Amino acid sequence: MAQAQKTGEPVRIRFSHVVAENTPKGQTALRFKALLEERTQGRMRVDIYPNAQLYSDRDEMEAMQLGAVEILAPSLSKFGRLGFPEFELFDLPFLFSTQADVRRITEGGLGQALLQRLQRQHMVGLGFLDNGFKHMSANRPLLEPADYLGLRMRVQSSRTIARQMRALGARPVDLPFSETRRALGTGVVDGTENPVSNFWTQHMHEVQSDLTLTGHGFIGYAIVIHAPFWRNLSELQRQHMTSAMKEALAWGNSVAAGQNEQALHALRASGSTRIHELTSGQHLRLRTAVQPAWDDLARRIGQNWLDSVRQALNSP
Repeated sequence: MAQAQKTGEPVRIRFSHVVAENTPKGQTALRFKALLEERTQGRMRVDIYPNAQLYSDRDEMEAMQLGAVEILAPSLSKFGRLGFPEFELFDLPFLFSTQADVRRITEGGLGQALLQRLQRQHMVGLGFLDNGFKHMSANRPLLEPADYLGLRMRVQSSRTIARQMRALGARPVDLPFSETRRALGTGVVDGTENPVSNFWTQHMHEVQSDLTLTGHGFIGYAIVIHAPFWRNLSELQRQHMTSAMKEALAWGNSVAAGQNEQALHALRASGSTRIHELTSGQHLRLRTAVQPAWDDLARRIGQNWLDSVRQALNSP
């Protein structure tokens, strides 16, 4: 527990994440730290551990449940294996067309209902953070469903994403994010899916010859706090954390798209990776090919969840 042990000592908060500090998540964590420490005049301190320095993808959730870390920003895919398969809605291929679509879910009633469900696993959800739209990479262009046949594609731990890859004829390989670049470089996997900011900051362009701008999926995070730690804070301390995180998330979400654009510009300038764009026909054929991922999730969580998402996306 990071609560201060002696009167007058600052409350120390461990914030662990698995990406680089110059990504949207990394920058948002730093923004939160600065805001909270300023507003509490140092009475609350945030120790940030990026790049899986403290815990890896596979370990961080267990670490939180054991009270070994106070704040995490896991990708939404991770909550499925904790008993919240409805979070895999965010993993559905071609669900969102624009960032405004994402906002209708994360800032609406459906997003808040999802965060509330996390209390069953002793987590308090404070909000959602964008990373951006995912694109496919490999050592060949991935323009048609047939191009995926036989490829070993690194995926997050999500049944929906794994089903998407199998529907395309690829073999999904579940690996921690921190191991992905090395796995690509050594041939353990042939390709992966990522926002451009992750692709660039993790130097995947050095080991992937082709990036196809599919925009097929969204990757985001939920900011979660260890519930016993949260309950041990005073009301004023919780207010400070809530307001600082709300402001940090708004800032982080506003810059995520810009960081992906900057990364794409840097990638084009580097000349290290061929960049491909889909035609409307290729886009349609990929959408059609991954429909089994939608059907599978509907069977597992109920069609009503998918209907609720569609209703939210179609609302004015």
